[in-house]
Amino acid sequence: MPDNYKGIPINTSKNTHSAVFSLITAPKEAVIADILSGAGAFVKRLTDNGFTAVVAMDIEKSLVIDHEQFLYGDMTKPLPFAGNTVDVFICIDGIEHINTQFGFVAEVRRVTKMGGEFILSTPNISSLRSRMRWLLSGHHHKCNSPLDENNPNPLHHIGMISFPELRYLLHTNGFKVEKVATNRIKPISWLYGLLVPMAWIFTSFSYAKAARRDNTAVINHEVRKSMFSLPVLFGETIIIRARKVN
Repeated sequence: MPDNYKGIPINTSKNTHSAVFSLITAPKEAVIADILSGAGAFVKRLTDNGFTAVVAMDIEKSLVIDHEQFLYGDMTKPLPFAGNTVDVFICIDGIEHINTQFGFVAEVRRVTKMGGEFILSTPNISSLRSRMRWLLSGHHHKCNSPLDENNPNPLHHIGMISFPELRYLLHTNGFKVEKVATNRIKPISWLYGLLVPMAWIFTSFSYAKAARRDNTAVINHEVRKSMFSLPVLFGETIIIRARKVN
């Protein structure tokens, strides 16, 4: 049965909306933008919990709820906000659908207030389960077969992105990763825990060698710590809260 919120369909993995919501630290009067708002399930969750300045945004209006604050927004184009006007920017399972990820994050930085939050989710291709799928088939989790190149459409996962790549994308665009979480860990994912010692040794060796060459010991230590956290090792969807910094 498809996941839903009060009968409103949720077009993402189970528990993702509730996990994203739990990461919001802004007050109830904060301006929150939700891009790829879809039918409006997350917008409804926000308003039900007392947030009063929620803007739904999508490339087309498909809301099934009554919500006046809607803007047409395309993740591959300039966002319809003035600079420094959004307190919390939400993007649930959207970034893997575009090939302009750096431009999108730069736009999010432009419209987000200093100190504001950027919370995004995407399929976790850094999990051990996804890495094993890639080894055996050449396809990652949530993109486990060839895309239909005869019928390209916006639903295709054309930009699957790993945790280190996401961190680089955020940190080079004026955000600082604060929290890494997941929607859920499926029981089968724990079986891949047997690979952790081997992955730790290989990763540590590779990172140490690169750190000596590039003088990136601190960065590599931080990335390795996140890569071996439970959400990244075993989570289905990776969810990140980042904050705009100087």
